Amino acid sequence: MFTGIVEECGEVAEYATVETGAELWVKSSFSNEVDLGESVAVNGACLTVTEVANGAMRFDLLHETLRLTNLGDLHKFAPVNLERSLRIGDRLSGHFVQGHVDACAEVKSYDSSGQDHRLEVALPGEFAHLVVHKGSICVNGISLTVAELNDRSVVIWIIPHTHEITSLKAVAPGSRVNLEFDLLAKHIARHTEAGSL
Repeated sequence: MFTGIVEECGEVAEYATVETGAELWVKSSFSNEVDLGESVAVNGACLTVTEVANGAMRFDLLHETLRLTNLGDLHKFAPVNLERSLRIGDRLSGHFVQGHVDACAEVKSYDSSGQDHRLEVALPGEFAHLVVHKGSICVNGISLTVAELNDRSVVIWIIPHTHEITSLKAVAPGSRVNLEFDLLAKHIARHTEAGSL
């Protein structure tokens, strides 16, 4: 479980395609503090640390992970948002995030407006019912607030701090971002579909 508050923007040290999927190495200031088997959210996808060496963590990516996320788009030196799992007693500054990516969507625009940035992301139709105006959405592992909700997209305003400390500074129209929708919305939708509400 995570909060969507990015702890650090790490850097891809190595990325290699292998028979089972891919092998990803990420440099981070906290790499030597993690244990093997620990969960780390990488661009919002919950991954397991399988090795630590030379200030970097290794993650083994299965074909299913590559199919459902934007991790297959990574390359050496690419920035990635990192967050270690939530500990009991920590402040919850964002919202409950599982690290289970629901959809990979295209960035329609990312433009500066004064000191802020306006981010518009395509909204896959099958998930539109899980998004509400002023509700929470997780984009590349970042807990954000929906400012505008359109038929086929969501608009989010990004403050300078978030732009500077996350991988959003490398985003452009056409980039793909990982989306995770609000956990409570998903449970309510499921109960509604099942006729139990």
